[in-house]
Amino acid sequence: MKQVLDEVRGQLGGLIGKIWEEPGNRLCVLADKKSVVPVVRSLIEKLGMRFVFLFATDERKILGAFLIHYVFLRQAEGVFVTVKTEVRENDPVFPSVTPYVPQANWQEREIQDLFGLVAGGHPDPRRLVFHEDWPGSLHPLRKDFALPENLPRTGREYVFDRVEGDGVFEIPVGPVHAGIIEPGHFRFSSAGESILKLEIRHFYKHKGIEKLGEGKSPEDLILLAERVSGDNSLSHATACAQALESLSGLEIPPRARFIRVVLLELERLYNHVSDISGIALDVGFGFGAGQLTRIKEYLMRLNERVTGSRFLRSAVVPGGVRKDLSVSGKIFLADETKKIKKDFDEVIQIFWNVNSLVDRIRSTGVIKREVAEALAGVGPVARASGIDRDLRRDLSYAAYGNLLFMVPVFTEGDVESRMRVRIQEVHESFKLIHEALELMPEGAFRTDQKPLMPGRNALGCVESPRGECFHWIMTDGEGKITRWKIHSPSFVNWPLIEHAVLENIVPDFPLINKSMNLSYSGNDR
Repeated sequence: MKQVLDEVRGQLGGLIGKIWEEPGNRLCVLADKKSVVPVVRSLIEKLGMRFVFLFATDERKILGAFLIHYVFLRQAEGVFVTVKTEVRENDPVFPSVTPYVPQANWQEREIQDLFGLVAGGHPDPRRLVFHEDWPGSLHPLRKDFALPENLPRTGREYVFDRVEGDGVFEIPVGPVHAGIIEPGHFRFSSAGESILKLEIRHFYKHKGIEKLGEGKSPEDLILLAERVSGDNSLSHATACAQALESLSGLEIPPRARFIRVVLLELERLYNHVSDISGIALDVGFGFGAGQLTRIKEYLMRLNERVTGSRFLRSAVVPGGVRKDLSVSGKIFLADETKKIKKDFDEVIQIFWNVNSLVDRIRSTGVIKREVAEALAGVGPVARASGIDRDLRRDLSYAAYGNLLFMVPVFTEGDVESRMRVRIQEVHESFKLIHEALELMPEGAFRTDQKPLMPGRNALGCVESPRGECFHWIMTDGEGKITRWKIHSPSFVNWPLIEHAVLENIVPDFPLINKSMNLSYSGNDR
């Protein structure tokens, strides 16, 4: 921490004001609006930090201003650095960093919609979360927001980017789809079957979940976290619990850390098996898809047997886990996962002998490494494009620092690579579960919740099946939750699909989409 602190002070010099340490290996830096862009660029280009996400808070009652928070990670030391800058209500413009940090695009547009601030110099200032018929004067994450009984509609429409030229036509898909999935709109510009451009439009069912979290108890906040994205319920709950535990000064028992690893890997297993099944189904390999769907069902029944929930809900609580694993339960879990692994391996062996499957997935939907880097891709999508990054290893939460596992990385960035990453991660998950069960110490599985400390903030993070999941929580002067920021992997990865489909044909879009397995619900949080 001291080394990073000294480097930040030395490099940024007169660009910054106050700098201080916060719990959880975090540094905070205060900079004025005029210095934000050079500070951000210096942290990335000169200090080798990774920009993770940004968000806003309404602190007008305390500071007389809004704050924009820019969160960076110095990966080698595991130190987070947050740059904060004030934005006054009478001067709501803050400098856009999107021209220098493309991944900030959606995040700055989200702030514009939810807080009514303006990202000056943003290359695409159109609305994001709120569609055009939402009144421009209502911004829900402001503290003085009151939802009117009758919300007036403006009647405006979103203007899509258009590709002009002979033989170019548009194909609108959604927001209502034929399958049982949530709404999202995809606007293709194509010449024949070749895709020239894709523009996505989401947020048709935005839940306002960050607003709902204001004033909630820790127990109720966990319940909301589990509903950000149903099939990643445990990951969101764990990241949320980590932040709450930090705010309470809780140290969870060693046994609970190992149990959390087991549960998180069970979640990864059924997600990855489901995703591989979906890829098989989209190339017409019904037998393989059916066999993996059967295995997924076994895994979800195992979840229910261990925790009482197929989606592992209510398994994690602030301070540890809700239920202990008995000796017989550990033996049962170890035996069942060994059987399921054998079953999975036999099915996957068949996959690579199906030429029609391999032909469809190889060189399809390529995401180049430079694109994945620029847009900060996360999870299996990033690792399939050559980005060696995994929070389980890099930040070692729960008991991951006590366990040995490999992080699979491929470089081709196509559907095949994304499938191979998941297959190898399934193998590693089985190993992690068995090792965690063997090394699990005796003792308590839960520590009693303590009141949240007033006037503090904390960050929790988890490598979910889809990638990095962050929960940032702030308390007011009475220890009540006043701001909850959720940074989900799908919100990060959705823009990548617009690049993955280029130079592909329209019929391959469902396959490319499935190989990325992006959540509408996790995006529309």
